[in-house]
Amino acid sequence: APLAALLLSVSTVSAGYGIVLPILPLMLLAIHGPNAATEVARHTGLLTAVHAMALFLFAPVWGWLSDRRGRRVILVIGLVGFSVSLLLGSINPTMSAFYAERFFTGLFASAITPVASAVIADQGGSDAWRARRLAWVSMASISGFLIGPMLSGFLATLPTGSLAGAVMRRSYALPFLAVSILALAAALTVHIWVPRGTIASPSDKSQSHPTCEINMRTIWTLRAVGFVVAIGISAFEVGLALRGNQDLGMNPRQVALMFTVCSLVMFIVQAAVFSPMITPASTRWFIVPSLITMAAALALVTRMTAFTALLAVVAVVAASAGILFPILTYWVSLEGGKSRGAELGKQSAVSNLGQVLGSLAGGSLFASTIIAGAPFLLTSSFLAAAAVACWQLPRRLDHARATSP
Repeated sequence: APLAALLLSVSTVSAGYGIVLPILPLMLLAIHGPNAATEVARHTGLLTAVHAMALFLFAPVWGWLSDRRGRRVILVIGLVGFSVSLLLGSINPTMSAFYAERFFTGLFASAITPVASAVIADQGGSDAWRARRLAWVSMASISGFLIGPMLSGFLATLPTGSLAGAVMRRSYALPFLAVSILALAAALTVHIWVPRGTIASPSDKSQSHPTCEINMRTIWTLRAVGFVVAIGISAFEVGLALRGNQDLGMNPRQVALMFTVCSLVMFIVQAAVFSPMITPASTRWFIVPSLITMAAALALVTRMTAFTALLAVVAVVAASAGILFPILTYWVSLEGGKSRGAELGKQSAVSNLGQVLGSLAGGSLFASTIIAGAPFLLTSSFLAAAAVACWQLPRRLDHARATSP
């Protein structure tokens, strides 16, 4: 039950992010008018960046507080605040309200994933036990991102004659209200099921692996990889929504389907990577190939105009990012000790900073007339450079494990 409460919490805040992507350009068009494509692209990037900036600023703070005040209270505060914040933009659909909603949902959402990961990492247990449950946290996030676009894409195309359709046409409020209610339910389950202490590991404590002494150079290399991958996936998400709506003339359901495929592929590959068939220690060898694959797929996005071909490229990008994020979290979780919440908060913050820059790049560079597909090509080059820079990272991680006490 405690683990289920954690997974529900992570899934809920992810759904709160996912509901926005398919309909955000349409919400902005309703305010700025049908001929404001440049303004829509700019605000799409800025709004996504504001959310990610709040995640970047507050994730380490929540992690630090959870190390000192307890994990459960921080999770409850985050979920209740997230629930209330979601209603800001739907009650009063103005640009100021949209920016306030994106900031405050990011502020409170930043308390959830790193603290939930810290609850699991606190338990020690075997490498396999820790790795699989951290993967479940990542998969819960993906499931929320899967539900969010499906929900908003469906409601955005409801017939205007229906009551729900009329509400949706007026303010796009229904998906925000649904996730807000779900966040309150998640807060209640956390309060009831998650103990003040930690979740007991089912594995024998004697199997617990000693803390891995990863030096700070390697820790910051892992964070840098997370930063670059976050830039890539965030620019990809924003650029994909804009390209689908503006360049390819897709309707919200088609855009939502692309994000759905993205989430499903991430979910499947993470289940495979941290399955019993693959040892957690061997996941270090997946980092460089995944970076190379993601770079190549992003470079191909601008060449794909057919919906089916674009879906295939989306799947490749999703698979690469889906492999990388939980692997990086797993290796950082081996370090930290009593400050594990703060360390995982820093890892989350660095990734969120990458989301800020990626969102800005995805929105502001999308309309570039100098280089077609600039957001995709620029982030592709960053990922290729990261692959070269990380060539020796797997051996350094292996050395850290070999020299652990």
